[in-house]
Amino acid sequence: MRAEVVIVWTILALAIAALVSKSIKLRAEIRRRATIDDYAWPPGLIDRFRARRPNLSAAEVFRVENGLRQYFRAYLACGMAYVAMPSQVVDDLWHEFILYTRAYEDFCQKAFGGFFHHTPALALKPAQRESNAGLRRVWSACCAEEGIDPRKPDRLPLLFALDGETRIPDGFRYATDCKALRAPGAFAPYCGGDFGDSSIDGTTAGFGAGDGHGGHGDGGGHGDGGGHGDGGGHGDGGSSCGGGCGGGD
Repeated sequence: MRAEVVIVWTILALAIAALVSKSIKLRAEIRRRATIDDYAWPPGLIDRFRARRPNLSAAEVFRVENGLRQYFRAYLACGMAYVAMPSQVVDDLWHEFILYTRAYEDFCQKAFGGFFHHTPALALKPAQRESNAGLRRVWSACCAEEGIDPRKPDRLPLLFALDGETRIPDGFRYATDCKALRAPGAFAPYCGGDFGDSSIDGTTAGFGAGDGHGGHGDGGGHGDGGGHGDGGGHGDGGSSCGGGCGGGD
């Protein structure tokens, strides 16, 4: 009888310890998300970004700011695994933020517990499996945040819509209807539905990540990575999708 009591108390102690640990992690994640949502940009950052993209309206600049915060939340939700940057205009703001070295380091420490290294914007490409996995992670996390079906999206998450919304000439423009894009003679931007399609590179690695509470890694990103359906692809206007949209250097 005494041994059974000891076992019961041991089990209870382990359960309580697990609950306490989970509570501590949850509170830490809430604090980190609050940092991402509420962090005040360093003075002059938005002015520098506007000088870089002078054709954007004040409302568009504000949406780009929100897009960068969404990207940071996706990184957190994916347990700080590698996530690629899908938007050129958001990447521009991120790059300007990094130039404020002390402010960016302070933000990263509070939001992620370590430095988040910059990765350039990119799109799905058959020969780049690691980058594709990073794009699938951020797509899945952004869709989860906005309540979008990542396999059959009826709209685009903010981060993937911004290059098309702002109509920047060097952006990555996405659409949701892959079938219409692949009709004969169609001019094809990138397709959100491709992220769940293994025909791009033979895998769907990274797809479905970030749809729950993220873990807490070491905060280290990779340094090799990273709209509306009314535009083209990146730089040269995109390419015909065939079995899956790729391209975008």
